[in-house]
Amino acid sequence: MKQILKTLSVYIIAYFVLLIVVFGLQYVYPKIELHLLLNSYHTSIQDTFFKYYTMMAEGPIYVLALLPLLWKKIRLTIFFALCELSGGGLLQVLKHTISTERPVSAFEHYHDMILPLVQGVDMHHSNSFPSGHASTFFVFFTCCALFMAYRYKLKVDQNNRRTWALICVMMFSFFVLASLGAYSRVYLSQHFLSDVCMGSIIGFVTPCLIFYFGRHKILKIN
Repeated sequence: MKQILKTLSVYIIAYFVLLIVVFGLQYVYPKIELHLLLNSYHTSIQDTFFKYYTMMAEGPIYVLALLPLLWKKIRLTIFFALCELSGGGLLQVLKHTISTERPVSAFEHYHDMILPLVQGVDMHHSNSFPSGHASTFFVFFTCCALFMAYRYKLKVDQNNRRTWALICVMMFSFFVLASLGAYSRVYLSQHFLSDVCMGSIIGFVTPCLIFYFGRHKILKIN
């Protein structure tokens, strides 16, 4: 596990730095003001990108999770399914227990504030906390990071600088792709930052716990 953690270090450090920044922003700014701050700058390119990129969590990611089956790596797909089902179950309980307003509903109480919206996006009004899309993005890319960390842990031990640099780039890329998916929910005003923050925590922690406790039985990893 120490070797895997070493290989995974870039992903873990980047995520915790992001969490510190996010918690700091939530401490300094009220929720409504913070949402406008994070959502005040829109361009047509960003509108198109986030409108379609957020849809990755509504189907394409699940298709990608099935790809290991082509190489008869069924345990990897089972692992992702367990992570998604476990995190999704907890997320749905929180959603329907806490049941908070989405941004579009919350801003109806502030008539002097205009909420930027993206044309063509079907807006939701309830069960905002936490974000299911943010959780799915982080579940998928944390699983990818864990798989890569195990796959290349031996090469890292051999102190191959080129391989280590490539792994660092890939780990950071996974982190960026997961973070963009989470931020897309704020950009599209489907969630507040606190919603995607909790969704990302669920999506990050769930695969790590299942990997740690189930690596011997599920993945046959020593």
